[in-house]
Amino acid sequence: MPHKPLARSKPTSRLPDLPPLSFKKADLALDIRRHFNCTLGRNKFHKSAYYSYAALALTVRDRLMERWKNTQYAYKDTDCKQAYYLSLEFLMGRTLGNALLNLGVEEPVEGALHDLGIALEELIDNEVDAGLGNGGLGRLAACFVDSCATLQLPVMGYGLRYEYGMFRQHIENGYQIEEPDHWLRNGNVWEIERPELTVRVRFGGHTEYYEDHDRSRHVRWVDTRDVLAVPYDIPVPGYRNGTVNTLRLWKAAATDEFDLNEFNAGDYAGSVAAKNSAEHISMVLYPNDASENGKELRLRQQYLLASASLQDIIRKWVARHGEDFSTFAEKNCFQLNDTHPSIAVAELMRLLMDEHDLPWDEAWNITSRTMAYTNHTLLPEALERWSVRLFRQLLPRVLEIIFEINARFLAEVASRWPGDLDRIARMSLIEEGDEQQVRMAYLAIVGSFSVNGVAELHSNLLQQGLFRDFHELWPHKFNNKTNGITPRRWLAWCNPDLAALITATIGDRWITDLSELGKLAPYADDPDFRERWRQVKRANKERLVAHKKAELALEVDPDALFDVQVKRIHEYKRQLLNVLHVIHLYDRIKRGDTANWTNRCVLFGGKAAPGYVMAKRIIKLINNVATVVNGDPACDKLLKVAFLPNYRVSAMEIISAGADLSEQISTAGKEASGTGNMKFMMNGALTIGTLDGANIEIRQEVGADNFFLFGLTAEEVEAARAHYDPGAIIEGNEDLKRVMHLLEAGHFNQFEPGIFDAIVQSVKSPWDPWLTAADFQSYVQAQRRAAEAYRDQDGWTRMSILNTAASGKFSTDRTIGEYNRDIWKLEPVPAPSVE
Repeated sequence: MPHKPLARSKPTSRLPDLPPLSFKKADLALDIRRHFNCTLGRNKFHKSAYYSYAALALTVRDRLMERWKNTQYAYKDTDCKQAYYLSLEFLMGRTLGNALLNLGVEEPVEGALHDLGIALEELIDNEVDAGLGNGGLGRLAACFVDSCATLQLPVMGYGLRYEYGMFRQHIENGYQIEEPDHWLRNGNVWEIERPELTVRVRFGGHTEYYEDHDRSRHVRWVDTRDVLAVPYDIPVPGYRNGTVNTLRLWKAAATDEFDLNEFNAGDYAGSVAAKNSAEHISMVLYPNDASENGKELRLRQQYLLASASLQDIIRKWVARHGEDFSTFAEKNCFQLNDTHPSIAVAELMRLLMDEHDLPWDEAWNITSRTMAYTNHTLLPEALERWSVRLFRQLLPRVLEIIFEINARFLAEVASRWPGDLDRIARMSLIEEGDEQQVRMAYLAIVGSFSVNGVAELHSNLLQQGLFRDFHELWPHKFNNKTNGITPRRWLAWCNPDLAALITATIGDRWITDLSELGKLAPYADDPDFRERWRQVKRANKERLVAHKKAELALEVDPDALFDVQVKRIHEYKRQLLNVLHVIHLYDRIKRGDTANWTNRCVLFGGKAAPGYVMAKRIIKLINNVATVVNGDPACDKLLKVAFLPNYRVSAMEIISAGADLSEQISTAGKEASGTGNMKFMMNGALTIGTLDGANIEIRQEVGADNFFLFGLTAEEVEAARAHYDPGAIIEGNEDLKRVMHLLEAGHFNQFEPGIFDAIVQSVKSPWDPWLTAADFQSYVQAQRRAAEAYRDQDGWTRMSILNTAASGKFSTDRTIGEYNRDIWKLEPVPAPSVE
């Protein structure tokens, strides 16, 4: 009898969703073991803690996945307006701890691990920092996406998936040594590859013009050398609200893995040349652009980010709305994080016109109503410009569109200011000269409906200086959005003992409404509370010492004043001024001027760009001074100096909790905002700083009595340049004169003659743009006030409490709320519960 075939249901590609996963301790432990044994293929003989970490991360990711899926369903079902945050950097740090905090599952996870004989802290230390950024810009982007999820705003981040992040830094003989940071060596358990959403990005080739059947003129970009952009998605959970947003990172890949003909012919290198060339685009974070090849790679990175992201968004739009773009601007907004993604203005025009047949005016109406630009710098050299020649070689069609945007824009300028040729030249998107340059910041301004700075002073200086012409033309475009930081990572997670004390005192609403910290202010006058606060701070200082003790081989007294400056090494941030003060303290000790002394430990940290010679020389000076000071018995506990190598997010989580004094000493008018100043303030450090960036607003919030102010204002800095005479300043100031003498005499480089000559010359130069000598005496006086205040531990603790209490303004929840109110205009979308 023939066998009867089984009845088969109609095939489908869709599977039903799973029921919610449990957060019970036993279920967590079971899933950790399952991932360890089955997903990762490990057994009881594998001792590496990394795989235990990966098993836990996968267990947590499974639970995030449910909320992630439901969040996307909610956005799709409500057809809500969405915003997209385009940034070349997302300095996310470690993910596990932040995910546990935001899910609210630390206790059951710790219990599950305890039953398995594992400590959570050990596993957290096995996670590497994601190498997706190199400074404040990227860390701000990471804080922003956290706040967007916490506020349940439909915002998606777009960036690049760099194989190698910012280099690992170690110090040899005082010099910075860079090593590759292959942070993806073991993969990334938090990401989900989405190969089905791969897009094609064009480079090179040329344009062709043709007419269709109704004699309409169109453009084709042909003979291009294409690259594939493959998306990898990372979940971004909100704080205990069920929302999980998406950070999508693009990896560059070749269209063909290798050329089989060349391989068969024996040219093995040539057969994979296209693959290697394509993958280089997303291989390294911010390549050194000192060379022409470096510049080309940087432009390729920026275009890959813009083109892939916009194609992705338009693909989703067409899938839902077809070729009807009439409501596109009402439903989408693109936030350009600094000048790097500004090529998106021209690329959106290209996609709408060339790929979707919209006429210029309609495409421009959409583009100029959806693009918004955030500027992060007052340094003209940081406003990117690309040679027209390079643009024409790499992106010929995009360049044509930029020229057309410029022609139409300059017609508007000429209509407003007839005959003002100087103004037209100043405002043109194309800078004339020996070689024409495309001014990318100008492209962003012209193509955006909103242009914002990131602190009140910064925004004012943009409007009065760098972008004055544009502000006069379009004052309505310009606004300010003072930066912030997420209190989840930068207090609740990184400083758990202080967070617990705050919550026990005023409740836990501050975690999502930082203004609640203002309720701490009355407790600054409570002796018992001050004592508990002081105990927490000392424990955090001991943790910092223990964290760095093995690395530095340096004995540090936790009762000393921890004077901390950690940030990117750059002349405008003036680590040099800090070093000069250290030399001044050393000189005082050697002269016996130690009456009413305050023991001090000065901590530096930060990376210098590999090609930035002066910044790297300043690192060398810091380390040489540290060697002399720490090796001198006369200094003993009075003064210690240390450079903390390989500064990164996970290091800052420990440093910010243990700092007493936060150094924010940039030349006034040069720092856009700063966010390190906010992290220190929120964790109870006092600030010594100039009236620069967000320092101004920090001082306004906490009060002048709780901030150590020094230095020229931005206006005084500009006025001083015309008659700046550092030689006279040095001669007229005995403290600075002795410091410069020690430097010039080679006291800190006795066996390395001449290595600090350039630093000496920079301080003594009348063209020193950072006016280091001008602010020295004021800085010394402010440091003496800080030292005197620290000797009164009860008074210092009171000021510490008031700094935390006044930090409520500096939450990215407030910043993002303002972006949304004034720019994005999104409606919060609650995610369905998974329970």
